[in-house]
Amino acid sequence: MKLFVKILFFLLFSLKQYGQHHSKMFVEVNIDEKTLNIQQEITYYNQSSDTLNVIVLNDWNHAYSNVNSPLARRFSDEFYRGFHLAKEEERGSTQNITIIDQNKLFLAWNRNTDVPDVIHVRLRDKLLPNEKINMQLTYVVKVPSDAFTKYGYNNEKGLNLKNWFLTPARYDNHNFIKYNNENLDDIANAVSNYEIELKIPVNHFLTTDLNTEHFKSYSDYSLNKISGSNRTDFSLFIEPLPSFENYESNGLTVLTNIKDNKISTIQKSQVIDCVVQFAAARIGQYPFEKIVVSESDYERNPFYGLNQLPSFISPFSDNFTYEIKFLKTFLNAYLKNSLFIDHRKDAWIHDAIQVYTMMKYIELNHPNSKMLGSASSFKLLKSFNLTNLDFNEQYSYFYMLMARKNLDQPLNTPKDALIKFNEQIASKYRAGLSLRFLDNYLENNSVSNSIHELYSSKKGKNISNKDFENILKKNSNTDINWFFSTIINSRKAIDYKFDYVSKTQDSISFSVKNKTGVTVPIPVYGIKNGEIVFKKWLDFQKKDSLFTVERKDADKIVLNYKNEVPEYNLRNNWKSLKGFFPNNRPVKFVFMKDLEDPYYNQVLYVPTVEFNIYDGLILGMRLHNKTILDKPFIFDITPAYSTNTQTISGSGSIAINHNYRNSTLFNARYALSGSYFHYAPDATYFKFNPSVQLRIRDEDFRDNRKELIYLRQVLVNRQESEIIKSDFNENYSIFNAKYYNTKTEVTNHFSFMSEIQVASKFSKAIAEVSYRKLFENNRQINLRWYAGTFIHNNTNSNFFSFSLDRPTDYMFDYNYYGRSEDSGFFSQQLIIAEGGFKSKLETPFANQWMTTLNGGYAIWNWIEVYGDLGYLKNKHHMDRFVFDSGIRLNLVTDYFEVYLPVYSSNGWEINDNKYNEKIRFIITLSPKIFLNLFNRKWF
Repeated sequence: MKLFVKILFFLLFSLKQYGQHHSKMFVEVNIDEKTLNIQQEITYYNQSSDTLNVIVLNDWNHAYSNVNSPLARRFSDEFYRGFHLAKEEERGSTQNITIIDQNKLFLAWNRNTDVPDVIHVRLRDKLLPNEKINMQLTYVVKVPSDAFTKYGYNNEKGLNLKNWFLTPARYDNHNFIKYNNENLDDIANAVSNYEIELKIPVNHFLTTDLNTEHFKSYSDYSLNKISGSNRTDFSLFIEPLPSFENYESNGLTVLTNIKDNKISTIQKSQVIDCVVQFAAARIGQYPFEKIVVSESDYERNPFYGLNQLPSFISPFSDNFTYEIKFLKTFLNAYLKNSLFIDHRKDAWIHDAIQVYTMMKYIELNHPNSKMLGSASSFKLLKSFNLTNLDFNEQYSYFYMLMARKNLDQPLNTPKDALIKFNEQIASKYRAGLSLRFLDNYLENNSVSNSIHELYSSKKGKNISNKDFENILKKNSNTDINWFFSTIINSRKAIDYKFDYVSKTQDSISFSVKNKTGVTVPIPVYGIKNGEIVFKKWLDFQKKDSLFTVERKDADKIVLNYKNEVPEYNLRNNWKSLKGFFPNNRPVKFVFMKDLEDPYYNQVLYVPTVEFNIYDGLILGMRLHNKTILDKPFIFDITPAYSTNTQTISGSGSIAINHNYRNSTLFNARYALSGSYFHYAPDATYFKFNPSVQLRIRDEDFRDNRKELIYLRQVLVNRQESEIIKSDFNENYSIFNAKYYNTKTEVTNHFSFMSEIQVASKFSKAIAEVSYRKLFENNRQINLRWYAGTFIHNNTNSNFFSFSLDRPTDYMFDYNYYGRSEDSGFFSQQLIIAEGGFKSKLETPFANQWMTTLNGGYAIWNWIEVYGDLGYLKNKHHMDRFVFDSGIRLNLVTDYFEVYLPVYSSNGWEINDNKYNEKIRFIITLSPKIFLNLFNRKWF
């Protein structure tokens, strides 16, 4: 009997010591009000060796409560206006929180200013190690609209609930992990058991990956019990019409509503079965009975590349498209639900395993698939490198897109510090590529075995970066410290090239130059007639290592032929073993745009059409080498034909880009450019422009502040016109130096520009400040201040003078359609520069100094009021105050705008008989404006 009591005591003590947090909830769902009334009991076990005075609960739903939250700031940083412009009822919150302890005493709680998306519950008594506390909570959750993050309510689809309840935060290394909700899917919940009773309207359907028991139905509602053990999170959908289908595979129930693109149930079942079995074999057995794979989860993290293609192109079969969508979303849920990683600090582990597994799946099941699917079989597209790449090669190009822009970040960078493109695409892909690199180098399934071991030994436990590192090192037969120090924990660029090559009939001797000083293994291949005849991994033990390999009739040797190493530049990786010009790449002409092809000198060509009223339609053929990846040397030449004058015109430039990897001065661009067009019906101008551009950034890559120094010499040869008379007809040269400092987001914009211009007859100093603010009532104010003064001015005309409303553009920077017009439609084109006035006043120029203030305020949607104030001074005249005002129709900012003057220094403009001639407009025909609007959301 005594022995039995001892055993029972030991078991009870062990259960207490290793007790799991437990959360029991009753949730009343109000579909009409989009609220959840919650009664909750949390049993918190102190599983640490520390004594606790405070318990931290995650409350990520409250991140939607106002436009000043960390979530709102992130939306603003990434130029998403939807949340700021949303109605109050579309936002979410957690309200009316009360907490009492097991002694029926109220517990005080508070939100931290820096981390408002968690609450700190102050305990009345210290919670010792291995002790527990029961807390009773009541609160109301206001569910946000799913328009912001795909999570929340949708009037047609019902509720997609994620991170909606209060739950203990993960405790690690003597601290609670406290993260704000920044739409990164990286909540750090402690592992808990859940029992939930849901009261939902009777005409709604419940889908969840927890165990479900429907136990009572009434006339207008039903009660459902759901439960799960050893979980950090779970999916919960409440829909008016069921959208999920059930599939059984390998003992796992798969609930999915991934859009099926017209494939049959049998085809979907085959795809799901194939993916489930592959994941179990490659990663490990899923620990739960059910898994939810939803369309909303896919839309949050789509397969980029596949999702960017227009539906009418359809280069992939419906079956393959469904398979890729399901594979990516399934693996994401599979790993997230069962590997308890700190996804803010160590997300690369999850990303690496997911992308690596996807690549292995494609290698096994679709080894011949191409990046653009069936497009590779079209004869017209055969010459494009983009269509000839294998499907898995696209991962490398998405990563290199950021590396070549000098915007890539180390894989161990916390998720909230990543640029959006890195967080969603480039860093994920590089993580998978890095595991594949290590796997190919070790060549003994060490990586696959390590993934399986991590999953089986750490499943259901907290996992750190060090856990995965230790397992990989244990399973490797060689030192791989370089993998973590260089590939994972740094952004060092890898770039090798052949230095010395000699050959005989039987052997090849060569040395390899390390261009960046970053030492990692790299494979060398022998190629004969396009076929691989040998492969050898090179380990650089000495700085000047000389390698000798058997030739095996190879006619070419190539470093990193299969792009296994995430290398910065592949264009210098090969040597021909025949002929006298070993690297004489043939020229390949490609239409429109293409990916970089390391084995050709690509010249891209595209017809162009431009317009001004003197040249008419300017029909040209643009020849350049700008592939999708940035290059160190760029040429861009556009010879053209002007239809009005029937003469040759055009423009061109050459530039050298140099990136500095570890400097706030991160890019320097040295360029020569020129252009030749008509500025009058019978007169041309030629502009030649050598320049240097220096780009500066903060150590925080996510900071939207941009700094730039721009130095140039503008040389203009301007032909005299007999038709449009000018009081200045000389050629001239101007040195121009500018400094820009800009920080832009949705709610705030601030920019500062200072400039000097120096020529033989004049010199100027200029400053410009712009400010924009979007208020909480969705009203917006725009302010711009401009000031310029002549340091000296020996000119006798207004050609170089400051202008109130229409600069003469003597440096030919602006895209005027009729730059010499002073009446008629084209004279009404507006470019916001210098004075920025919209009305044409009697004294439009200043040859001494000028300062202006431009303002605008949104009164409704795209309708704004504007006003301009200015002082200007001309020699031998008194300084003069001027103003104007009117209505701005801001249809597409910087692209299509209309200005309607109302009142100015001229009087009531609106009463003028020729009012239509006073209307000003901005029309930009350049697609680069729209491209920039897209880019700023990602970079």
